[in-house]
Amino acid sequence: MSEKVKSVSIIPLGGLGEIGKNMTVIRYGEEMILIDAGLTFPEDDMLGIDIVIPDVTFLMENKNKIKGIFLTHGHEDHIGALPFILGDLKVPVYGTRFTLGLVKGKLKEKKILKQAQLHTVQPRSSVRKGPFRVEFFRVSHSIPDAIGMAVHTPAGVIVHTGDFKFDQTPVDGELIDYFKLATLGEKGVLCLMSDSTNAEVAGHTMSEKEVGRNLEDIFMETTGRIIAASFASNVHRVQQIMLAAHKCGRKVAVTGRSMVNIYEVSRDLGYLKIPQNLVIDIDKASKMPPEKVCIITTGSQGEPMSALSRLAMSNHRQMEINAEDTVIISASPIPGNEIPIARTIDHLLKLGAKVIYGKAVDIHVSGHAGKEDLKTMLNLTKPQYFIPIHGEYRMQVAHAKIAEQLGVEKDNIFIASNGQEIELSKEKGGIVGRVPSGVIMVDGLGVGDVGNVVLKDRKQLSQDGIFIVIVGLSKKDSRLVSGPDVVSRGFVYVRESEALMEQTKAHVKKTLDKLHKEKVYDWGSIKGALRDSMGKFLYDKTKRRPMVIPIIMEV
Repeated sequence: MSEKVKSVSIIPLGGLGEIGKNMTVIRYGEEMILIDAGLTFPEDDMLGIDIVIPDVTFLMENKNKIKGIFLTHGHEDHIGALPFILGDLKVPVYGTRFTLGLVKGKLKEKKILKQAQLHTVQPRSSVRKGPFRVEFFRVSHSIPDAIGMAVHTPAGVIVHTGDFKFDQTPVDGELIDYFKLATLGEKGVLCLMSDSTNAEVAGHTMSEKEVGRNLEDIFMETTGRIIAASFASNVHRVQQIMLAAHKCGRKVAVTGRSMVNIYEVSRDLGYLKIPQNLVIDIDKASKMPPEKVCIITTGSQGEPMSALSRLAMSNHRQMEINAEDTVIISASPIPGNEIPIARTIDHLLKLGAKVIYGKAVDIHVSGHAGKEDLKTMLNLTKPQYFIPIHGEYRMQVAHAKIAEQLGVEKDNIFIASNGQEIELSKEKGGIVGRVPSGVIMVDGLGVGDVGNVVLKDRKQLSQDGIFIVIVGLSKKDSRLVSGPDVVSRGFVYVRESEALMEQTKAHVKKTLDKLHKEKVYDWGSIKGALRDSMGKFLYDKTKRRPMVIPIIMEV
């Protein structure tokens, strides 16, 4: 790096061209910091995969250069990868009180909490690490204690908004820090990295308090039991549901694993203001008069194992839906979840419940800034360079157009992708290279041990099943001594396809006789020949391609 031109690099490892697994490296010289470490949930074709985290090869190759991990807030797509990287990446982690409260629970589950270096930060405070001074400012979002960051470097200031919106009447009374943003803009911002989730949504994002008023109206009009589903992490929404229930003389019970976990963290840390004796056990709630009860539950996204889905399928251990119930789904569908949500609503309606959902009733509001709010962020910070982050590609493009309209030079706007390195200085900026990036798939206890080959096999198994051929061959000359026996799973049912099974066995014998005459005695070659021959035979007979596995036993 030239002594005359000081430059800083921004290297996103996740969160660009997608919603989820947010992770960004900021590098100056040989030293780095990491902003966020999130996960995402698997695509439909990632069969059996539990979660997906960013490829952290670059981090592990530079682990001694990383000075700290800084967290913007406590959503899974910003903190979910921490338990999988902190075992190898022994660096301090900085976050607000509520964010670290959620992180502690995750690290405790993985049994690495004791070795973690967790440091609580406050808005308006700062942390110095090597050439970086990271300054924190408050933002509004759909979870408490969300912050953005101003990273001061010798090359200039990088502002990372985290997830944000401008809420003029936040539930907790904590406004986004306009003054700090304006001050940063007045002094000079080298680069703004801003949330693009709602860059295609016109206008301003509605205040969370509007949702509270609408919920209260519904509570006032409802006579039977109320079951309210929301995102577990939306503590402000849970707070407003509780206050509406209290105002109407209802007791509140909480169900669903993630809802209970976050409720307990919020209560213990003081982020939920709960009227005395309001919350009761779910078992007690089921015995009370319906008009005196409100249940707060998980399942707003139609998750198969959530409490609401189990209620809809009539297999909840402690409760049953009936015709007197009103179910409020206080959330909008995450893209891809529309079908399971619709299925849950259908089942609830079939059980006779009244279901209140959708935009028409204004019982959900986004935690992300709309177009006009994004303009406000750009106008406050007045950046030289702009990188739209946290969004799918079309959202990044829409956000880039907004920045251009507000006067950011087109050549200074970078619609980047994961793995690209953007190098910036006051004199010039550009994409200068690429580092390893991609995904690591987590399946049970396995982290990264499932790749494209395994997924391809799983896909084939799910589509056409498996066909196993078992033969006993002579150790001396590989003659057929016993069998063949066949086992089919997910392909055809053996007892109902006896003719096909007999033809298959005859074909195996014919193939083995041919190999014996050609003096093919190597078992690897025999297995390969059987696999190819059987695959073609079964496709000709059925037009399906099951996974064929030959098993040879030595006799």
